[in-house]
Amino acid sequence: MRNLVYAMGVSLDGFIAGPNGEIDWSAPDEELHQFHNQQTRETGLHLYGRGLYEAMAPWEDAEQRPSATAEVLEFARLWKQMPKLVFSTTLDEVRGTNLRLARGSLADEVVALKQQPGQDLAVGGAGLAASLTELGLIDEYRMFVNPVVLGGGTPYFASPPERIDLELVETRTFSQVVYLRYRRASEGQSR
Repeated sequence: MRNLVYAMGVSLDGFIAGPNGEIDWSAPDEELHQFHNQQTRETGLHLYGRGLYEAMAPWEDAEQRPSATAEVLEFARLWKQMPKLVFSTTLDEVRGTNLRLARGSLADEVVALKQQPGQDLAVGGAGLAASLTELGLIDEYRMFVNPVVLGGGTPYFASPPERIDLELVETRTFSQVVYLRYRRASEGQSR
């Protein structure tokens, strides 16, 4: 069974975007970008909501940017190769490489995907992740904690409907960012 992973950059006060949607504070340096690229290689399918689908569209032509670094070009190549599933009730179609628009219920689609063999699934974006958290379908939470306090914006966690017990399985420190990887605690392993 495949795991579903929610990974995002986050401010010290728990936001993935600032009050006006700004994410400039979370741009990775070379080392962190290489780590993101490795995690992308280990992902079999990425789940998007409409907002993140639209935000990721520029990766379709990243190789045309003269200023693109080797890490950016590698991510663009990996991103284009990866299958992506977009959940939206407002879109009639999606355009881009390896994209498909989900037509069924979120719970049914994700449960079926998790039961298939293959690499882990990833979800990005707070709205879709909140819905999947409420459904109890996220297996791992990965946070890239950045040295900034935003004072408001889009939270990493929307209010979960109940307590979620987690266990820390990995940490790593980059030059300015701390990576925290948590997985759902086994049943009966409450703290």
